[in-house]
Amino acid sequence: MQNLSNGHFDVYLPYEDELTNSVSDEFDNIPSSQKHTKKRRKRFTNNIRKKQLIQSATKYQLKNKEVHKVAAAKYKKKNPEVNRVQVHRYEQNNPGGRSERRILPWKIKAFSGMKYESEIAYETDETVSLGTMSHKCVYCDALKFKEEAPGMCCSAGKVQLPSFLPLPEPLYSLIMGFHPDHKNFMDRIRKYNNCFQMTSFGAKQIIEDGFMPTFKVKGQVYHLIGSLQALPQQNPQFLQIYFVGDDERETRLRCSHFADVKQSLVKQLQAMLHHNNPYIKDLKTTLERVPQNSKNFEIIIHADRKPDNAHRGRYNAPTTSEVSLVIFGQQFEKRDIVLQSHDNKLQRISELHRSYDTLQYPLLFCHGEDGYSINISQIDPKTKLPLQKTVSASQFYSYHIMIRQTEINHLLYFRSLFNQYLVDMYAKIETERLNFIKNNQMQLRADNYIHLRDAIGRQDTDLTHLGQMVVLPSSFTGSPRYMHEKTQDAMTYVRHYGRPDLFITFTCNPRWREVSNALLSEQKSYDRHDIIARIFHLKVKTLMKLLTKGNVFGEVQCFMYSVEWQKRGLPHIHILLWLKQRISPDKLDCIISAEIPDPEKDSLLYDIIKANMIHGPCGNSNNRSPCMESGSCSKKYPRTFIQETQTGDDGYPKYRRRAPENGGFTVEINGNTLDNRWVVPYNPVLSRTFGAHINVEYCNSVKSIKYICKYITKGSDQAAFGFENDNDEVKLYESGRYISSSEAVWRILVFPIHERFPTVFHLSVHLENGQRVYFNPNDSSRLTDMICEILCD
Repeated sequence: MQNLSNGHFDVYLPYEDELTNSVSDEFDNIPSSQKHTKKRRKRFTNNIRKKQLIQSATKYQLKNKEVHKVAAAKYKKKNPEVNRVQVHRYEQNNPGGRSERRILPWKIKAFSGMKYESEIAYETDETVSLGTMSHKCVYCDALKFKEEAPGMCCSAGKVQLPSFLPLPEPLYSLIMGFHPDHKNFMDRIRKYNNCFQMTSFGAKQIIEDGFMPTFKVKGQVYHLIGSLQALPQQNPQFLQIYFVGDDERETRLRCSHFADVKQSLVKQLQAMLHHNNPYIKDLKTTLERVPQNSKNFEIIIHADRKPDNAHRGRYNAPTTSEVSLVIFGQQFEKRDIVLQSHDNKLQRISELHRSYDTLQYPLLFCHGEDGYSINISQIDPKTKLPLQKTVSASQFYSYHIMIRQTEINHLLYFRSLFNQYLVDMYAKIETERLNFIKNNQMQLRADNYIHLRDAIGRQDTDLTHLGQMVVLPSSFTGSPRYMHEKTQDAMTYVRHYGRPDLFITFTCNPRWREVSNALLSEQKSYDRHDIIARIFHLKVKTLMKLLTKGNVFGEVQCFMYSVEWQKRGLPHIHILLWLKQRISPDKLDCIISAEIPDPEKDSLLYDIIKANMIHGPCGNSNNRSPCMESGSCSKKYPRTFIQETQTGDDGYPKYRRRAPENGGFTVEINGNTLDNRWVVPYNPVLSRTFGAHINVEYCNSVKSIKYICKYITKGSDQAAFGFENDNDEVKLYESGRYISSSEAVWRILVFPIHERFPTVFHLSVHLENGQRVYFNPNDSSRLTDMICEILCD
């Protein structure tokens, strides 16, 4: 009888009576009806058993990945020929299948920056992913990312402001894309707003050379307003145009300064404002009440919207007209706007006036909504009662630029006009702070004792020129003293810990998926600097967490970073890292690369480096590149080819850059073939993780430290100029500063521009005769007595 047990079977049940070879013929002659005894269970073939073994092995591999990985590596090492055959067979049966990247989780982060593995999905790690802007504030319904501060939008319910009213037609259709003139309007939206503005926007300089993805101004920002009616033989301007009385003439006057705006569209918007804007209606009504024989009169726009008997903090809705004629002898506040009937002078509007915003941006606030004022109280989120503290300007505008699920925030749809609004409002916030500093030390001057004593001894001394009239303290974020203090902190780290190990520059990428997902319809990244600032702030926090807690390059004992803004408005940070375990020169190639990756083995990293880490091209290929100075690249590109990394004489190493004939790769950019000479040094792990421009440099000598410490704390852009009288530090700061949309929203949301660890404590050091002396310049006798007392002691 055939041996049925040969082979692999799961179950085998024999007949009840085992048959032998001798009775096989007799068994065949038995009728079929009598042949069956007990029913046989299903017999398993070799193919079925093989499938079961494969399934079991697959389950084991999934449950024991590390064991399988080690076993497979050992087998490949012991049987290289077998492995090659299997790989070749797989490539023939699955053409292109091997190019699909195998994805592994990023489990061990410590020292992972020194060992890049293309198979690890760095970019999808849970510590890096920001998620979506879908987390709703429990107080104000603002949509935020998971890691954003809970009080960023409404200070945990303490800021409660009225919602914006819906936009009237045709403005609503114009910004939402329903109007046939939508594209013309959105491309020239600042010009259309300028046609209707009631005040003039002023600054020392408005940067508008060529295409600017951000709105940028230099110096002080202010709003000016003129008289209600134009002088004889003068054309009406700004607010005066609203009272012409002829719609056609009014439209022509508005379009006279802007040739590319559509007159028909201006006429429609003009009618909308006359019907909806309360300031226009109240001013026209007040003018009608002026007696005909009155040639000169004044009209006042009150700074506060509240009845005399109302609570000081109530954010009241208008019950009566806030515009009125000035009665002879009437007292009004300093912040009130008093308009002359006929005058050739311009007056500056107080930044604290509630109509500051709506007079300048009539399209943003066509219903005359109030802007910031100093008498808005915070609200107790539980009792809904006013608190003693008032809402700051920063809190007010942080609330108004949030996206909320329950309402449409139309401010976010106005693109370039929204960018101008952000700069204008931050300038207001900073001006309020600077005025506080100026007004609280106007009569108090300071000078070093030794200088004061020398000056008193001279007969021709003018006390009005002694001392610092207005000191801008180091507590004011961004001031020269603030930045100088941070520079000294950096040098303190150098004295205590030695030279830093790594210098990292991280630049925002406007093409991040999180940015694209948060944009509204038809918007570009440069239309929403609020989104760019919020996402970059989270990315910075993630990067610092990886560096300091994840120990990507090893344990960090000290760090500091500073935030800056490029000319095109994108934020970037400069980071200094001090590691406990120093980086030796032989490990540089493991951490920093200045070469183009292999596009076949790692196409993802190749695309990232091509898009973010290739300099230029500049030179003969592009003479107009921003880096070009006197006919050569200021960044010293292209660099030279080098086979091995070498220590440079200037404090920076010369990283390995192999030529194409020696194994290097090339990229094609704008028709130019670029090689490793154009690569900005980077770390593969950080580049893969964040998909952005991240320049990583090794600090080799003390020579580079002074430059780095000064560069990392130089602060925002400042113009270099001088005044005849340098005693007013606030005026110097205001006149020289630059403010862009991206920086404005960063500062409105109170994101830090400087971070450091560990804390540096400042100790006062007394120098002989170098102490500060505070005095009043009008009291010269008291000043002389004070000097005599000190000399006698």
